[in-house]
Amino acid sequence: MQTLLTVGVGDCEVSRDASAELATYALGSCIAVAIHDPVALVGGLLHFMLPESSLNPHKADLRPFLFADTGIPLLFQSAYRLGAEKRRLRVRVAGGAQVMDEDGLFNIGKRNYLALRRILWRAGVTIHGEEVGGTISRTVRLEVSTGRFRIREPGMPDREL
Repeated sequence: MQTLLTVGVGDCEVSRDASAELATYALGSCIAVAIHDPVALVGGLLHFMLPESSLNPHKADLRPFLFADTGIPLLFQSAYRLGAEKRRLRVRVAGGAQVMDEDGLFNIGKRNYLALRRILWRAGVTIHGEEVGGTISRTVRLEVSTGRFRIREPGMPDREL
């Protein structure tokens, strides 16, 4: 029987419970970062909302997972504490859509994605799969036991990435 761990906006879950499935819902301009170590059987899922903590340092102190630059390092550090190793991690990302900002005035999704790429590039981390951009929201799930990463769009069946 699987244990569902729901990751809210600006939150993160990391687990080595083989029965766990990590899920986050309604990714619009937010981005989900999923990591999985197939040897240590550690999985993690982050749902960040904004690119840089400098936008609101006080809020970043209280909720570091809201921001790419504070949340992503914490996601990886939490996985390492459970036995994951950087060289084995499979990384997949989804989200970064332009949902409410139809004119592209703020481009939060694109800014989130660029921040993510910059952070991972500096850390020497490769993205193994991604589905970003567009104009629709997404729900994602990560199975800790297998590393299977599924995406669902409104009105569509799950598909693997």
